[in-house]
Amino acid sequence: MDKTHSVMKAGNLPYHDTKPQGAADFYFAINATFRFIQDRLGRQGWIAYLRQLGARYFAPVNDSWRQGGLPAVAGYWRAFFAAEPGGAVEVREEAGTVVLDIGRCPAIHHLKTHAREVVPSYCEHCYHLGQARAEAAGMAMRLEGGDGQCRHVYFAHPPETPQDMSAIRAVTSC
Repeated sequence: MDKTHSVMKAGNLPYHDTKPQGAADFYFAINATFRFIQDRLGRQGWIAYLRQLGARYFAPVNDSWRQGGLPAVAGYWRAFFAAEPGGAVEVREEAGTVVLDIGRCPAIHHLKTHAREVVPSYCEHCYHLGQARAEAAGMAMRLEGGDGQCRHVYFAHPPETPQDMSAIRAVTSC
């Protein structure tokens, strides 16, 4: 059993799998799902969907973040990106924060490599999910960048300033 598999079994991720990495084609389904929800429910419906997903589906992880603090956040993201094919991500703990520097987003990379039309707001899902999850754990999350390269910052103590949505870049065509 490799290290990635044992980390997942230790409970850092909300699911268990027998393979060390996920299937990148799942990104096609995510992109199509985002497009479907936005077409049917509009932007606000999509955001509400993401926030509910972040609060409800991820509740076990959010609870572990609340109990374990920033080390639990860092452990989760290290395990998550170890299981995601094609990414280049650095996760580090800094004073009162966990920073994810994403040099190559595995989802955007895969979608563009396969010439998919990516939902322009795709990168915003990381913020809406991440912030809902952070709030459930008594923290906050901010995002800057996008279109395949970004920075996520999880704060133990929420900053006074809200997320600047203009700091999240839209995904451009292939």
